[in-house]
Amino acid sequence: MKVRYSYLKEQFSRSEDLWAKLKKFVATGDFTLGKELLQFEKDFAKLIGTKFAVGVNSGTDAIKLSLKCLNIKNGDEIITAANTFVATVGAIMELGAKPVFVDCDNTFCMNVDEVEDKITKKTKAIVPVHFTGYMTDMHKLKKIAIKYNIPLVEDACQSILGSLRNKNAGTWGEFGSFSLHPLKNINVWSDGGIITTNSKKNYEKLKLLRNHGLIDRDTVQINGYNSRLDTFQAVVGNWLLPKAKSIALARIRNANYLDNNLRNIEGITIPPRPANMKIVYHLYIVFAKNRDNLIKFCQKKGIEAKIHYPTPIYLQNFLKHLKHKKGDFPVADWHAKNIITFPCDQHLNKKKLDYIIKIVSEFYEKN
Repeated sequence: MKVRYSYLKEQFSRSEDLWAKLKKFVATGDFTLGKELLQFEKDFAKLIGTKFAVGVNSGTDAIKLSLKCLNIKNGDEIITAANTFVATVGAIMELGAKPVFVDCDNTFCMNVDEVEDKITKKTKAIVPVHFTGYMTDMHKLKKIAIKYNIPLVEDACQSILGSLRNKNAGTWGEFGSFSLHPLKNINVWSDGGIITTNSKKNYEKLKLLRNHGLIDRDTVQINGYNSRLDTFQAVVGNWLLPKAKSIALARIRNANYLDNNLRNIEGITIPPRPANMKIVYHLYIVFAKNRDNLIKFCQKKGIEAKIHYPTPIYLQNFLKHLKHKKGDFPVADWHAKNIITFPCDQHLNKKKLDYIIKIVSEFYEKN
């Protein structure tokens, strides 16, 4: 049996009505900052629970433009997680700022108890990463941010509809940054991103930043970027967004099923699942003994298991100038050696979930 990782063929397999909408849209010629985009932004903000949302061309730019809106500049320090995807750090460095890393805990998010030790006079923002669909301890982090008057830019790219204490990702900080990349829970047909905020001032500035700083066709107010979410992609987003809650619930249901069965296998440890947190499982990750051989065994048996990520971001070559060494962030290092990601998306049926469980059990019985 094959258990694939990417579910995109299934997600858009029954989309005749979407094709009809796209055909109708193309005839309008409303390709740039069009009506469909305005509707998507309005509906996304309503879904997340903020006053405003601004579509941009990627999750990376969602972080970058949020930081730019805060006037982050060369030499500023931005505190973020030591085990994130490169996009988080890339967005920070594009503005000339320095990423300052905090180790994670076993929820895969930054250990908020270590944040205050990283704050200096140069700290101008904190970018918590709601990694894998978990939530950073925003209740505690918000108190630190208020204490030191440091703005929060949530990297919620992997956590659409994730929540803590019934408060959604993207609603805790000054900005929430989301990705619409094809492999995200809510996706479009290419790269895309969206920023949430409750500030009218920030909303107006973000609209300038994403569109060359233009007030109108002939008037440039500030230096901006070409970072619009294509209206064509917004049509796709409008088609999929009503399914957002059912997608999250299906992933949660599949994750719970895997948890309840994998936890009985000696060699597998299920991460903590806090009762006050809604985890949306963009990635379903567990800890595994003899991980490297397990993943080879699974892949040989047709299960497209993965590692997110085998090398922590702080050890990547492009950050050599920060002079970090292995062991600086021991939890992130341990995760890199012991985590495994299994398919868990909304299109997997029980038969395939049972197959994952069977193959993992078979591996440990043999080893």
